[in-house]
Amino acid sequence: MEVEVVMSARWEAPPSFDVFIQQRHRALLRFALVLSGDPLLAEDLVQDALEHVGMRWWLIRRRDDPEGYIRRTITNRFLNNRRARRREDIVDEVPDQASVDPVPRDEALWRQLAGLPRHQRAVLVLRFFEDMTEAQVAEVLGCSVGAVKTSGSRGLAKLRAVYSQEVPK
Repeated sequence: MEVEVVMSARWEAPPSFDVFIQQRHRALLRFALVLSGDPLLAEDLVQDALEHVGMRWWLIRRRDDPEGYIRRTITNRFLNNRRARRREDIVDEVPDQASVDPVPRDEALWRQLAGLPRHQRAVLVLRFFEDMTEAQVAEVLGCSVGAVKTSGSRGLAKLRAVYSQEVPK
C-alpha cells in the first residue's frame, strides 16, 4: 500500500499585514490584557484574532479601520469564550522567582474588574482604558448605545460600591 503525503502550502503574510503587526501588536496585547485580566488569555486572544484577520487581510485592510475590526474580534472572542480556561504550565524546574509585571497596577481594581460580568468589563475597558466613545464601543461590541450605557453604568456602580466600602471616612 502506497501512502501519499500531502504538504499544505505555507501562508505568507502580506507585507502590509507584517507592518501592521509590528506597529500595533503591543497595543493590541495591552488591550486584551486589560480586557481579560489574564496575560496568557490575552496572548491567546490576540493570536486568535490575528490569525483570523490575517487570512482575510486583503479584504479587511480596505476598510476604514482594520485595527477596530481586530479589537472587535478580540472582544467578541473574549465575550464568547464559554469554556473554563484553567491552565497549568508544566516545567522541569520551578523558577527561582516569579515573573514581575513591568507595569505597576492596582491589584484591588484588577480583582474587582475581573469580577464583573464580561460585557460590563468589556464596556468599561473600551470606554476608559481605550478612551472610546459610547458609539464606538457599541460598534465594537455590536450592540446599541443604550446597552453600552446600561452596562457601563452597572459596572461602574459595582466598582463604586466596593470602593466606597473600602475607603475609610
